Amino acid sequence: MPKTATAPPITTHGFPALDLPIRPPYPPMEAKRVDSVPTGDKWLFEPKWDGFRAIVFRSGDTIAVQSKAGQPLGRYFPEIVEALLSLKHKDFVIDGEIVVPVEGHLSFDDLLLRIHPAESRIRKLAAERPAQYFAFDLLYWKGRLLTDLPIEERRAKLEQFFEKVDLPVIQLSPATRDRKIALQWFDKFGSVGLDGVMAKRLGEPYHSGDRAGMVKVKHLKTADCVVGGFRYGEGTKAVGSLLLGLYDSEGRLVYIGHTSSIKRSDREALTQKLESIRTDNPFEVRVPGGPSRWASERTGEWAPVRPKLVCEVEYDYFSQGRFRHGSKFLRWRPDKKPRQCTMEQVLPAGGGRAKALSSLLER
Repeated sequence: MPKTATAPPITTHGFPALDLPIRPPYPPMEAKRVDSVPTGDKWLFEPKWDGFRAIVFRSGDTIAVQSKAGQPLGRYFPEIVEALLSLKHKDFVIDGEIVVPVEGHLSFDDLLLRIHPAESRIRKLAAERPAQYFAFDLLYWKGRLLTDLPIEERRAKLEQFFEKVDLPVIQLSPATRDRKIALQWFDKFGSVGLDGVMAKRLGEPYHSGDRAGMVKVKHLKTADCVVGGFRYGEGTKAVGSLLLGLYDSEGRLVYIGHTSSIKRSDREALTQKLESIRTDNPFEVRVPGGPSRWASERTGEWAPVRPKLVCEVEYDYFSQGRFRHGSKFLRWRPDKKPRQCTMEQVLPAGGGRAKALSSLLER
């Protein structure tokens, strides 16, 4: 029988109490976005998984799983918690990504379904389409905090950690110093759900909460944006477009454009959600016209909302502080906090599916 998590005291952040040198919420290492896979021999390359970033903390028989935004994730992925509890290692902190593989590719939509209030629903989804956890960094193990070690030493210890792990649910994420292999990942595995390539600078410690030691190359130009308002569709009482913003270096919400590619079937429910969070204008820079209590697409008036919803959009050009041609709505991002959506995402940067996925993991 698999072990189940105990019920230790819950801290003010919603996580169980843990006897570890670092505890949730712990800011994960982040990445700067660049346009191409970096050159030179100073990099460790990894796949960029299309999932939920998750830091795992284990202290004895207690497990905590933290999202990128610092929120508890464990209850949504019971199969991962149970697998972690079955490991022989009793005390550790690992950084990685939660994904849901479906028919040889990674499904972000199925991942989103897990964020559900009903435990029975979560258990049903976990049985039908189990999630997997791909580990790519080791922060604490064998009584030693590892965050000050360079990435190549942390990687060696992570590989040592996985010598005693043989579970399909818990996987060691591939890594290479060979740029040619990284380019193959980028070119060949987008169809199975690989979101791009990560590159970690050799010699660097774990940069908790900053982007100094890692860059990312994504297949599409995308940005996670805050919804700061909406317009109704012309002649309707349903949402027609979302007004988007990003936070600048001074913490101000900047209006950067809109997206109107919302599925017709989703508009009624989305309209109700947006109307329930109507508020004063949240934009502080480049306000999209004068807000109105009664917005309409026809007049150009718009309705402001509390900046609490985050969505990912695809865009072609970002110039003069905004999307040049609007943007394409891709998905909601409940795993991200609005304040994590910054202008750095869009500013110019420096310098057979099942078989394909299996071949990636064999490297």
